[in-house]
Amino acid sequence: MNTTQEPAQEHRESDDVVVAVTGCPTEDARTVFDVLRRSFVSDRPAGDTPESASDTRPTVWTATVDVSGAKAGAAPARLSAPVTVEAQGGYWAVDRLRRRLADAFTVRLVGTAAGDQEQEIRLRLESHRPA
Repeated sequence: MNTTQEPAQEHRESDDVVVAVTGCPTEDARTVFDVLRRSFVSDRPAGDTPESASDTRPTVWTATVDVSGAKAGAAPARLSAPVTVEAQGGYWAVDRLRRRLADAFTVRLVGTAAGDQEQEIRLRLESHRPA
């Protein structure tokens, strides 16, 4: 009888979060991506300015951020209007991204979809209101 045991494979949750920004002017999309870029490693290069793809259809801008190593804290940022953000990734990673966005904006959770390993959340971001 052969009792070869395979090494146990431990599932490691990904540190990547896919972020989609929609329903806002390009300046507000840039503000959100600038906050994310200052907070985490992002696939969007510094100085990258989102551009609208159509005058008649909504544009969705995307980025992937690695939340494993947070950079400097996010300072409050100004938006001209509320912005919708969708984030998809592992539970820990999405929560870390949400908490960092809350440093810069007022964040309201408006929807969730949960799976075994990942979740997707929809957030509504607004500028912080003065106290």
